Amino acid sequence: MDRLLKYITQFGGKAGSLGALVSAMGCAMCFPAIASLGAAVGLGFLSQWEGVFINTLLPFFAWVALALNTLGWLSHRQWHRSALGIIGPVFLLLSLYPWFQYAWSTYVTYSALGFMVVISIWDIFSPANHRCDDESCAI
Repeated sequence: MDRLLKYITQFGGKAGSLGALVSAMGCAMCFPAIASLGAAVGLGFLSQWEGVFINTLLPFFAWVALALNTLGWLSHRQWHRSALGIIGPVFLLLSLYPWFQYAWSTYVTYSALGFMVVISIWDIFSPANHRCDDESCAI
């Protein structure tokens, strides 16, 4: 069970970050800088589904990344890795909902998406290791 949780959190957190980034690339009106990057790599056709991406998929992937990074604590017991993995999705969700009315929320959204991608890349090259044995990690 512990191995399954490790693999789910390891790959799911990266999928959540990638899904949030691709969802942002599909909305040229909301995120012109990221959408231009998406158009450059051939994702310009996604602009016809902007409403679905911003209202449904972007929050969904942010929640997935948040949940799986929170569950990652159960697998590796490293609070700093879990905290860094949680910061991006939390700020992304805050920028989409309560802070959306403010002009600076766009900067928070870009920063949160970038932070999620950076943490995912860091996690690929420096994966979390289980830091304790079963006796000392018992809940």
